[in-house]
Amino acid sequence: MNYKDYYQVLGVAKNASEKDVKSAYRKLARKWHPDANPKNPKEAEEKFKEIAEAYEVLGDPEKRKKYDVLGSDWQRASQQAEAQRQYRSQQETTDFGSFGAGAPSGFSDFFDAFFSGIGRRQTATTFARRGGDLETTIDLTLAEAYHGGKKSVQLEIEDTCPRCRGTGVFNNAVCPTCGGTGRVVQSKRFDVTIPKGVREGQRIRLAGQGGSGSGGGPNGDLYLVVHFLSDKRFERRGNDLYVDLPVSIYDLVLGGEVRVPTMDGEVTMTIPPRTQNNKLLRLAGKGMPKPKGGFGDAYVRLVGMLPTDLSEQELELFKTLAQARLAKV
Repeated sequence: MNYKDYYQVLGVAKNASEKDVKSAYRKLARKWHPDANPKNPKEAEEKFKEIAEAYEVLGDPEKRKKYDVLGSDWQRASQQAEAQRQYRSQQETTDFGSFGAGAPSGFSDFFDAFFSGIGRRQTATTFARRGGDLETTIDLTLAEAYHGGKKSVQLEIEDTCPRCRGTGVFNNAVCPTCGGTGRVVQSKRFDVTIPKGVREGQRIRLAGQGGSGSGGGPNGDLYLVVHFLSDKRFERRGNDLYVDLPVSIYDLVLGGEVRVPTMDGEVTMTIPPRTQNNKLLRLAGKGMPKPKGGFGDAYVRLVGMLPTDLSEQELELFKTLAQARLAKV
């Protein structure tokens, strides 16, 4: 990567005013515009790009300050910038499958290494590019999906360098935090709105929170793929919930009222007499919220529990019941 002397390209002094820089650019742009050079369009196009690149830096006070600070230190800074660029490219194209966020600007490698993180004006050779969409997983409990609402999540994303505020310059030197790129990978907290009844694998979109745009383009979006943590009480099947409820054999035989857990707290359920073990009873409307309104159902599986601490008298009674049953058969 070769150092580019943008002052030499525009033919201006290092202390040239903004007005002088603009005037030099306009003069050279008219001279080397491809339309004005039909006999050597290829040479004119390359020269025009070089002129536009120089003005893109020297015509922007923020970029110009960074460029002036680089000076003889540009080689070390370029190595740090290249490492940062490769990290962004890997994150955008491999981990998240984005396209366009790490694409070249149309300028030289030197420009992209040092100035791609700073907002650009639109010129004949720059293009606004939307940032790539990012995707990661968000872990939810059934309760969070049932009630919906806000949830804070911590994610590792690329963002503006907090030390140099994206300029790449700190205390008139190359920023040691970002290596002059103006970008760093850091942990960031988001407040996410969880839709009621959200399902496994569903994606929640955070608009504008994805990869950074280039050339003044907008940021991409961040997509959170829902994954449910295991629940000790409930099993979810679509919009319905299933729960195992231990009950005594006396409740199964004689019937009775029991307390059943639901997502809104416990409710009372009546067990009919002579109910078989593992019988499923339905609680209408006690399942998960449906996307278009209403709720699924809850299904309660009755699990009969045999007493283990029977007294001698209770054992004799069970023997009497068994004998009566055998006599009936």
